[in-house]
Amino acid sequence: MSTVPEAAPLLAQLLLDALPQTQCTRCGYPDCAAYAGAMARNEAPINQCPPGGAEGIARLAAITGNPVIPLNPEFGQEGPRTVVFIDEDWCIGCTLCIKACPTDAIIGSNKRMHTVIEAHCTGCNLCLPVCPVDCMLVETVSDDRTGWDAWSTEDALKARQRYESRQVRQAREAEEHAQALEAKARMKLADIATHSQHTDEAVLDQKRAVIQAVLAKARARKAGKAD
Repeated sequence: MSTVPEAAPLLAQLLLDALPQTQCTRCGYPDCAAYAGAMARNEAPINQCPPGGAEGIARLAAITGNPVIPLNPEFGQEGPRTVVFIDEDWCIGCTLCIKACPTDAIIGSNKRMHTVIEAHCTGCNLCLPVCPVDCMLVETVSDDRTGWDAWSTEDALKARQRYESRQVRQAREAEEHAQALEAKARMKLADIATHSQHTDEAVLDQKRAVIQAVLAKARARKAGKAD
């Protein structure tokens, strides 16, 4: 097992601050923070971020002390900033694009037309492959400016804040959902006969065992979080 240098967390933070925060996953990692961490641990080179482009590589090189190298084309090409729009005539309100958007830039509800808030769209294009009716349209908004010339530090900060807020919200919702399920399981366990169509005690014992296993898993999850 490789040893992570003590300076790696600080280096990872500096590298994260230098990334454009589009959260596009084109670098091969689930988000900008994961890529920054990989670079800090010397597990990934500095040339895998197409949104940052050549300027982004130069910034990462200055932080790491590594030489400036060309963008690896396997991860994409540097290009202008884009945002997505939704063709209202084709949107079916499936909410898949809302779930895919890393910055909550798409609003709408089930079976209702969705709308993209342009100011919050990072151009990550993660909504494109999940749309079942291809109603997402891509438009260039930075003319011929590319990389950091098409994306400001202020844009990156706002995108990062929205992404982190989304992560906090999702974690809170997941915890609330887990607590609701646990409460429901405890209620059924307290009076399994009332909540079951079966009267056979052997069947009821099996149901008790299943619920107890679910509750044990919930306790283990809580203990893991506490640790």
